[in-house]
Formats: sequence, structure tokens, C-alpha cells
Amino acid sequence: MTRLHVPVHTRWSDLDAYQHVNNVAMFGLLEDARITAFWRHTADEVGEPWPTAILDTGPHATSHTLVAGQQIEYLRPLAFTRTPVRVELWIGQIGGASLQVCYEVHDGDPAGFPRTGPASGAQPYVRASTSIVVVDAATGRPRRITPEERAAWAQFVEDPVTFRR
Repeated sequence: MTRLHVPVHTRWSDLDAYQHVNNVAMFGLLEDARITAFWRHTADEVGEPWPTAILDTGPHATSHTLVAGQQIEYLRPLAFTRTPVRVELWIGQIGGASLQVCYEVHDGDPAGFPRTGPASGAQPYVRASTSIVVVDAATGRPRRITPEERAAWAQFVEDPVTFRR
């Protein structure tokens, strides 16, 4: 099974009074990883494009991605670090107009890490999932996931995240 390994930086503003990443700020880190993984970027913005980054963004995009639901499980506190954390991201399910994005947040590697690879197997800080609906920008209605999108995302499908409760 192959996952995306997306580096995400923590920010001072993410910390709470206990000096770890606030529970709400963690959703922002996951959003940063999701945008990197799915939204099309120019090569000078991110270097080599992510294999799953095939959705156009911005005011002229023909589609939008809307969050339909999220679930998160905090397993241990994440403190501020100058080294990016590694968000392992995969797809738990691809539906007709939606997908379930799954995540685990792990320590980063100061030397860097490959963009794709197997699950690390380490104890994560967080496990989470987000249900995304792809919407036609003109009508605001869900639209079918295209064959191009399905093909780009298929290699990253594995069992959805399992929560303890």
C-alpha cells in the first residue's frame, strides 16, 4: 500500500497554553496536507508535482472541494518543531462524487523523505479522516469524479482509518 508523505510545518500560532498543537489547529495542518496533495500547483511552487494534485483551484476553477465531515483522534501531544511533521495521507474510499481522505501525523525527517511510500508503522500523533465532496463550481451541486481523477487517486486507496472508539 502506498501513501502520500506530505511535509507540513507547525507554527507558533498553532500552540495552546500547554505548548502543544491545539486540537483545532491540527485540522489546519491536515488541510495544508490535503491542499498540497490534491490541488494542482505550478512546478515553481512545489517542485515536482504531486501525483494526486490534479484539481484546479482559485476563482476560475470549474470544481470545488467541500468538506462534508471530519473525524479526528488525538493519540499524543504534538509540540512545536522546526522540522516539518509528516502527514501520511491516503484515500479510504472513492465514491461517485466524494472521497474519504485519511491521515496519520508523524515526526518528520530532518533529511527529508520520499513523497510516496508505505505506512511508517510508527505511533502517530493523530489519526483522522475527512469526507470531501467534489462540486461543480457553476451549479454548486456534486459532480461525478472523473476517470482521470479516479485513476490518479486509485493507487493511494487502502483501508480507511480505524478509530479506537
